[in-house]
Amino acid sequence: MCDACGCHAPTHGHNHQHGHDHAHDHDHQHEPRPNGNDSLIVDINRSLFAANDALARSNREHFDTDGIVVLNLISSPGSGKTTLLEHTIDRLGSEIRIGVIEGDIETERDAERIRAKGVPAVQLTTGGACHLDAAMIHRGFHQLQREPGGDQLDLLVIENVGNLVCPATFSLGEHQRIVLVSVPEGPDKPAKYPKAFTSSQVFLITKTDLLPYFDFPIEEATREALSLNPALQVMALSAKTGDGFEAWINYLRSLVKSNQERTARA
Repeated sequence: MCDACGCHAPTHGHNHQHGHDHAHDHDHQHEPRPNGNDSLIVDINRSLFAANDALARSNREHFDTDGIVVLNLISSPGSGKTTLLEHTIDRLGSEIRIGVIEGDIETERDAERIRAKGVPAVQLTTGGACHLDAAMIHRGFHQLQREPGGDQLDLLVIENVGNLVCPATFSLGEHQRIVLVSVPEGPDKPAKYPKAFTSSQVFLITKTDLLPYFDFPIEEATREALSLNPALQVMALSAKTGDGFEAWINYLRSLVKSNQERTARA
């Protein structure tokens, strides 16, 4: 798990020195330390988020100057983000200039799949962190601009590290955040991971071709998501069969067209 934001921190790990006198095989919680160390951790986290937010605003200005719409895809591992992108490129690659930044803990595999579709892609490996941050995207975007076709994009898609917790906390400067849940994962993800849904603009239910084999009431998942964020746009699709895919494609066309009109007026 993440070693950058502390989300994996145990309630009482013992790979450290601390000032009490007892055996370490116990199962109780400690009171906050009187020396203020807990306050120090809070201050460091606040500084971390403030620094990320500042870089995210800088990224956003850069994207706006270049006239690029930027999406941030967040989901659990295996929800079908890369497959969604492959089929999106198949449908839109000839009319919209698309680039992709892939985020994973290790390997170049997802970026290789995207490059095989003929669009520029870079792979960011976090080396342990369970999310991308604004500084990584700043570096990744400049790296992408050096790739053939990477300096003339209409749409940049960031595929975040597979995780529904930390990616919802770190802004990257994106224009739209898309949260994906696949049918095999079950309909309870909005209730379990509310931040991912309250911070997103679109909720994609993927792998709907598997609905006959799993208990996934789309109405229930939609209702729970909208109870958290009434402005959320909900779509259900299958990249395998193409069912529901047209609404996703039209949504992307509309985003890019609106951005091009805004850029032309500026």
